[in-house]
Amino acid sequence: MTITRRSILKAFAAAPVLFGFDGMIRSAMADNQSGTLRVAVAKASANLDARDYVAQFQLQDLIYEPLIRYGAGGVPAPSLAESWSFSDNDTRLTLNLRKNVSFTDGHPFNADSAIWNLKLWMGVADNSWINASKYFSDVRKIDEYTIEIKFTQPVPGLMYELSYVRPVRFLSPISVNEDGTLKAPVGTGPWIVQENSASGSSFIRNGKYWGDKPSFSGIEIAVMPDSRSRVNAMRSDELDIVGGGAAALTSQEADTLRRAGINVLTAQGSMTMVLSFNTQRNAALAEKAVRQAIDVGYDRTAVSAVLFNGDAAPAGDLLGPTVPLSGTRHDASVRDVEKAKQLLENAGWTGAPYRSKSGKTLSVELLVSDDFIAGSKVFGEILQQQLGEIGIEVTVRSFDHASRHSKIPKREYDIAILQTYGAPYDPFGSVTLLFLSTIESGSDGKVALDPSLDPLIVAATEAVGEEAQLAALQVFYDKLREEVLYSPVLYPPIYWAASSRVEGFKVPPTDTEFPYRGIVLKS
Repeated sequence: MTITRRSILKAFAAAPVLFGFDGMIRSAMADNQSGTLRVAVAKASANLDARDYVAQFQLQDLIYEPLIRYGAGGVPAPSLAESWSFSDNDTRLTLNLRKNVSFTDGHPFNADSAIWNLKLWMGVADNSWINASKYFSDVRKIDEYTIEIKFTQPVPGLMYELSYVRPVRFLSPISVNEDGTLKAPVGTGPWIVQENSASGSSFIRNGKYWGDKPSFSGIEIAVMPDSRSRVNAMRSDELDIVGGGAAALTSQEADTLRRAGINVLTAQGSMTMVLSFNTQRNAALAEKAVRQAIDVGYDRTAVSAVLFNGDAAPAGDLLGPTVPLSGTRHDASVRDVEKAKQLLENAGWTGAPYRSKSGKTLSVELLVSDDFIAGSKVFGEILQQQLGEIGIEVTVRSFDHASRHSKIPKREYDIAILQTYGAPYDPFGSVTLLFLSTIESGSDGKVALDPSLDPLIVAATEAVGEEAQLAALQVFYDKLREEVLYSPVLYPPIYWAASSRVEGFKVPPTDTEFPYRGIVLKS
């Protein structure tokens, strides 16, 4: 759906239902309930600092809250801001903050603490990939619970950006030392950290939480890097929840759990799986004809069948249909062996079993990691076999999570499997971080590193109004498609499994959220 100002105001009009009498009843009931939700994640989280880009989103979501939450269907919903309004041609945002809210260390959440937090990231050069930071001008206190943020121009995607996890969410000003280091991870959220280590994390319910309190008293998070161990733990009733972005399930693992009588939910994700071509490292990939041959040289339907039991739709565009401002929709490329061969022949790549030109074999190295995307190695083997049939030699290099994180930013690969960010970060999060050459994207890497894209991206982020933004983004999308600067693969689904102890489980609106809301644990 396309989010408009009208839908935002309509969503806010319904907000009292969310936080009214019914919510107070549920909150009162929660005070008398106990139990511990047992969850697995694939890797340990780091220091949990709201300002850092290293911890797991899902754990930070338990602690820190945003001004505005990304609601169902992408409609913004009140959180630490009860209401908001725009003025001066949408360059001024006035936020009415929620009263009677405290950080879990007792420090009040008010205009002063909100401004302190906002100045940590707004207007900071390292955060210029966030439009709200890029176009930040000033923030001022109107009264104890009202602030005004001024921007140099209307901010594309502002409502989504204010719901981001990091570095946007709010931490206690007294949880930071004078030198800027973190004393403890302290937010306003419904959960308080008890322990966080390489083996796992534990949280207890915030008894003074301003909103609907969770219906159970604790969360135990076990770090289990091996997916088979996570599946076995679910089957032996040692876990209550597994899945999503923190501990992805393959379709085969989901089927295994279904057959064991465990409740498995499948939802349409908001990310896109893509192939990144490193044209700087491999001269062959700098040729458009080679990229075109690869794009039509593999079968996306087969990849979906093997990785996701057919649940993933083949992708024809950078961003999926559930993402706002995702542009004109295109059908995915269909495998065409003869077309791929002809493209290579016309470009001078000849011979068998692997083609060559000027004495150079047409060969590529593919970087995969099952720790990053479950089933990546199998996908690599499909590419190896199918691209081999058109004369391209594919060497599959498989790495663990840490090694992949080291190699991706250094672009130590010819082809790599990457993903767009999904909700709430898109479209602008993926467009800027994954393509803009002037911004560091860390371990997420670049889908394509081509400076000729930069002015197109800047034009999209400077466009005023949804219509102008979409038009500018479409120019960027068209350039990617015409030059085959990457290969869209699939729109992957999200699998979640919940034990028989869990009632009321719902798939979160974004993959950055921890799925505790609405859950009741049976005795």
